[in-house]
Amino acid sequence: MKKSMAKEMDMSKTLSPDDILGLDSVFEPDDLEFASIVKKWLDENVRETIGDYFLDATIPARELAEGLGELGLLGMHLDGYGCGGSTATQYGLACRELEAVDSGLRSLVSVQGSLAMFAIHHWGSEAQKEEWLPKMAAGKAIGCFGLTEPDVGSDPSGMKTTAKKDGSDWILNGAKMWITNSPVSDVMVVWAKTEEVDDKGKNVVRGFVVPSNTEGVQTPEIHRKISLRASITGEIVLDNVRLPEDAMLPKAKGLKGPLSCLSEARYGIVFGVTGAARDALLSALEYTGTRVQFDRPLASFQITQQKLAKAFGQYSQITLLAAHLGKLKDSEKGVRPEQISLGKMVNVDTAMNVCRDLRALFGGSGITSEYPPLRHAVNLETVLTYEGTHEVHQLTLGRTMTGINAFAN
Repeated sequence: MKKSMAKEMDMSKTLSPDDILGLDSVFEPDDLEFASIVKKWLDENVRETIGDYFLDATIPARELAEGLGELGLLGMHLDGYGCGGSTATQYGLACRELEAVDSGLRSLVSVQGSLAMFAIHHWGSEAQKEEWLPKMAAGKAIGCFGLTEPDVGSDPSGMKTTAKKDGSDWILNGAKMWITNSPVSDVMVVWAKTEEVDDKGKNVVRGFVVPSNTEGVQTPEIHRKISLRASITGEIVLDNVRLPEDAMLPKAKGLKGPLSCLSEARYGIVFGVTGAARDALLSALEYTGTRVQFDRPLASFQITQQKLAKAFGQYSQITLLAAHLGKLKDSEKGVRPEQISLGKMVNVDTAMNVCRDLRALFGGSGITSEYPPLRHAVNLETVLTYEGTHEVHQLTLGRTMTGINAFAN
């Protein structure tokens, strides 16, 4: 009886969540084919070892960056300078496959392409673009993005890092915290307050392209993380760092610069977390279909099916929301920041709950690295916080709906 019922639960005889959802009617065939190429590369090069990277709290960032560069994923949604010029939807689907392996892997690509490269591409000079973007697109140079500080997170206007003119040079002092890739970076985009004052009497924020080997720069690694362990996280410490005048991003003035970069990164998250939820759901379907208790597969119990159906419903909702925002971003109308806030707020929270709920179906085995739901859930705790906390996006949407700004003034 056990063997017979286990055979009936053969995954090859069931429909996948994406088949049930009809994903081939949501995305174009070329987009899905591209996603399958990304998935194949990740399955062959990363999936089997990602659990070990998580346990060891490290990842071979440089080796992976070159592979991801060859695959064309670094800055893939940017035009020119060695970048792929893909659609926003294709970039989103790539993030989805990356996060289906691990949030740390998607973070590596997001920080490289949507933060560091986007900042240079959108706000930089032609010389800055030509110097850095081709190397970064190829994975030959790794970038990071320095905005968050030890005492300043959700309110970037409170940053303490300064940039002062000394003749034609800039002198930077300050510290940045929770910076993905900083210990292995070749270049960093650092945001600092200048002595220039705007019409409200506030110091103007400017961005700077800083080679990581510049004298006075230190990038100590942050250890003892419980979440996002398959990712290299560090600080940026700036001690009288002297930069030439042309190190400044000439087109970025004020917080609009860094906030535009964050919006790009959030978009990738909206898609990415659907991959984590999908991976948790697929692993739960496989486990409950083959794990026998009381002479029956776990999948044959009503409570198990209830949990699986609920998770599938939640996964379907966040996938369709991501697809909708992708189509908006690719359209002439474009996608607005508050719409991306909606996607980040809903999708991360939902994906995290899906992974938490499905973990329980694995019993004690679910707390090991052998199965991915708990690793995804733990990682998503970080994703919930970075690129704007859950509460910040709630207030952003509240302001949009009511016209009242609930942020502290």
